[in-house]
Amino acid sequence: MILDTSIVLEKVRRKEEINENVTSVSLIEYPPLKDYKKFRGKIFFINKEDQIQAVMLQARLREIGFPMSVGDLLIAAACINRGEALLTKDKDFLVIQKVEPRLRIILKN
Repeated sequence: MILDTSIVLEKVRRKEEINENVTSVSLIEYPPLKDYKKFRGKIFFINKEDQIQAVMLQARLREIGFPMSVGDLLIAAACINRGEALLTKDKDFLVIQKVEPRLRIILKN
């Protein structure tokens, strides 16, 4: 499972352990994560395949009138390419799932 940055921020704010994985996007969006002593997961760094997948996602999203942020696209692409579910609070990812059903989302309230 990969955490979206919104979940990372929530866990850090609550001083909870983070045993799940994150992408380098979350590390860029929230640099203090690198020093968070309760982080036990892996960091999946964005690669060329993720970037290509993100471009394809954005093209499909633009066709339906819902372009997304680069960060969200890269996180979604990393999940798709690694076969990982995404834990998020951000309902925007449901739009990505409409154009790419391989994206597995666990939506947290």
